[in-house]
Amino acid sequence: MSLPTLLVTHSDFARHPTPPGHPESPGRITATLPRLRACLPKTIRWLEPEIGTSDLLRSVHAESYIERIEKLSRDGLVLLDEGDTFAGLHSYETALLAIGAAATAIDRVASGEAANAFALVRPPGHHARPAAAMGFCLFNTVAAAARYAQKKYGYRRILIVDWDLHHGNGTQEIFEEDPSVFFLSLHEYPLYPGTGRASERGKGEGEGFTLNLPMKAGSGDAEYGAVFREQVVPAADAFRPDFVLVSAGFDAHREDPLGNLMLSERGFAEMTMRIREVAERHCRGKLVSVLEGGYNLDALARCIDAHLCALEAKESPPAGAGLRLR
Repeated sequence: MSLPTLLVTHSDFARHPTPPGHPESPGRITATLPRLRACLPKTIRWLEPEIGTSDLLRSVHAESYIERIEKLSRDGLVLLDEGDTFAGLHSYETALLAIGAAATAIDRVASGEAANAFALVRPPGHHARPAAAMGFCLFNTVAAAARYAQKKYGYRRILIVDWDLHHGNGTQEIFEEDPSVFFLSLHEYPLYPGTGRASERGKGEGEGFTLNLPMKAGSGDAEYGAVFREQVVPAADAFRPDFVLVSAGFDAHREDPLGNLMLSERGFAEMTMRIREVAERHCRGKLVSVLEGGYNLDALARCIDAHLCALEAKESPPAGAGLRLR
């Protein structure tokens, strides 16, 4: 009997507040979860996460910064370090729950209870720097997940693939001197936050363990497919990861309001399959993905559907797979 794919999520992810009209809204949870419950195959298991701990945050963030976010989350809505990132009542607990969701997913995959898993969380995390909020992000969920996988399970080589529309500058900064974590990013460039040039390859002992693949505006399934074949998969195979994490942003979709890329649901499914195959070759399929961006609610639901179906699929999905949410 094959192991299941897990969807780790909770309705409490809607509790992190943002101002009216903000792209990173509670609707990313309240609108998406009911659609997925009505549509996803029954073979995909749903699981509620355990809340994360402050120790997980300390593995990638400064103590003073953690305390600041915790304090601000007791009050009303507050604008943080950048002009687009807010904290308010329940923000700290919600971000801790996101960290916990990633850790819960890793626990189930590492223990052999699940083949792979997707943590459907908010707020996103990949822009969060060691001591600063940025780009809708409070804490860097995928970075904390990488440290958790290393410290609890002893995985030596963690691959992080980030296909969000925007460059994951926070994740890059946290690991840029660390050869045990290979950070690989595809993103629209030039675009916010202005980092992610191909020349950024890591520093010190970590040089060569960062791979940025800037994509031009208008790039879609064909362009991403070529970059995966020619650069992503060969680089990932050469690294030979012990565990694979994906910063699964879906704002590179052609209907998303924040960018100029043209990926379809099919494109995200194909990327998922290619990274899943890397995990199967090198670490018995151990893969956990974490939601980052994605701000058109209809497209977000369809992309998550396609991503989960590709995680669960036993072979490449046929044309049209993962397109049921219309």
